[in-house]
Amino acid sequence: MKQPIIIDTDPGIDDAAAISFALNHPEFDLKMISTVNGNVGIEKTTANALKLKRFFNSDIPVHRGASQPLLSDIVDASDVHGESGMEGYTFPEINESDLDSTHAVEAMRDVLLKSETPITLIPIGPLTNIALLLLTYPEVKTFIKEIVLMGGSASRGNVTPLAEFNIYCDPEAAQIVFNSGLPLTMIGLDVARSSSLTHDTINELNSINDTGKMLHQLFKHYRGDDFEKGINVYDAYTLLYLLHPEHFDVREADVQIETDGKLTKGASVVDFKSQFPNTTVVMSVQANIFKQMFIDALKYCK
Repeated sequence: MKQPIIIDTDPGIDDAAAISFALNHPEFDLKMISTVNGNVGIEKTTANALKLKRFFNSDIPVHRGASQPLLSDIVDASDVHGESGMEGYTFPEINESDLDSTHAVEAMRDVLLKSETPITLIPIGPLTNIALLLLTYPEVKTFIKEIVLMGGSASRGNVTPLAEFNIYCDPEAAQIVFNSGLPLTMIGLDVARSSSLTHDTINELNSINDTGKMLHQLFKHYRGDDFEKGINVYDAYTLLYLLHPEHFDVREADVQIETDGKLTKGASVVDFKSQFPNTTVVMSVQANIFKQMFIDALKYCK
């Protein structure tokens, strides 16, 4: 049986890989894509989601979401992903008619309440839309199977010494989500730092299929952590985890988000000794297995 999912995203080069898998893998039933301000502004993240929709000739609805965090100032990662958010590949021209007019939060509520099967939410950007959904329509919780998110760190950060980018962008939203009472899986910097796609592997993608060519070009313009060693495709881990959870090492913990600290804003405080864990924290994956999982998922794309 296919896994029904919703992708909440801020494309983003690594988001492009995750969305490619979500749109094409036969084990996923993607209900909708919602966009959020994050790697770049909401106009660009939405345009990028529409570019991927057009690239794959998909009819999956795309809904624009929050244009700014709940309380924090806007930050972006255009220095990592390029000015457009997906630099390096020339996508087909987008059509504004491909964008659904319903706001992402309203659309998620409608999809969830109409679903006969609980749906997994996969936020791979800041958690603004998800927090707004849970605050505004708490009745949807019954229809959410789990939240598998990309964000956080049990060790060091990447945008500050302690904070990971997605959480730092909207720590107040993250704190709401981590205390929602829903089953949560946090796929953060720890698993990303346990493996990466080497530059040789990135070059291999170019000969697999059209999607591999597209990702190859994007990754060549990606300037994430440890770029000299390889590419950390953070967001793709969420989909690969759902496909192959047996290959990932996990630990249970209580995770809280620092919202007040002057030097620690956005830190994910992970307590593995808590008697009341609220999150499954994904810690690592074997590097050689990760490469094969990534390529196997890619082969389902055009």
